[in-house]
Amino acid sequence: MLELDRLSKTYATGDTALSQVSFEVPAGQVVGLIGPSGAGKSTLIRCINRLVEPSGGKVILSGTNLVTLRGNALRRARRRIGMIFQEYALVERLTVMENVLSGRLGYVPAWRSFLRRYSPEDVAKAFSLLEQVGLSDHFNKRADALSGGQRQRVGIARALEQDPELLLVDEPTASLDPKTSRQIMRLIGSACRKRNLPAIINIHDVLLAQQFTDRIIGLKAGEVVFDGKPEALTDQVLTRIYGDEDWTRMRGEENAGEESQPPTVDLAEGL
Repeated sequence: MLELDRLSKTYATGDTALSQVSFEVPAGQVVGLIGPSGAGKSTLIRCINRLVEPSGGKVILSGTNLVTLRGNALRRARRRIGMIFQEYALVERLTVMENVLSGRLGYVPAWRSFLRRYSPEDVAKAFSLLEQVGLSDHFNKRADALSGGQRQRVGIARALEQDPELLLVDEPTASLDPKTSRQIMRLIGSACRKRNLPAIINIHDVLLAQQFTDRIIGLKAGEVVFDGKPEALTDQVLTRIYGDEDWTRMRGEENAGEESQPPTVDLAEGL
């Protein structure tokens, strides 16, 4: 389980990105984190894995306060947190397989990571994950030869190769078309259910969040202004989070766009 206790972040400029954010994410729950640009969503995710240093509060994962960790203890803790990035964060010149296996770098000695030598068990697991995300035929391709959706699937497989206790996902569908976006969200949700993984997904697409997450947290100006079930995200709540908008019309436009897409193949089955 993940617990945030009064997590705060104020930058040297005096700008407050997070203000006393507190909530828990139990095992197996997928949380959609929504809010306008600048609300603090990416900062929150990066404070959890200490890519950004919190100014105050606690981040407790399986009983350990990650905010207090330094050096080797912090590196060991980060092995327990899988991260999926908006821009994929792949090494373009390496193969798909090598990128997936990089999820094990925190577990192997430095000399083995330098030579990219992994155990047969790690390699077998990587092949299994690539099959589950629909990329088994692409294991030897360079990452820069893949489409955006394929790269994101590599990112998912790499994160799962870590055997994480928590999954953090930063705008996984921002650069993808509607069909591929649904496939990616379905893959992430399926992986979390199978592994009983808690996950936080920073996502701009409210309809995707409602369709594919168990719970939605709305941020505005660094504060939690909504925390509830996707079906409780009414037009009034959306206005509180984002401001005035014709949400009914926007939903109609989004649904029309989805209906024009070809049928989606569920690649998440068995993930």
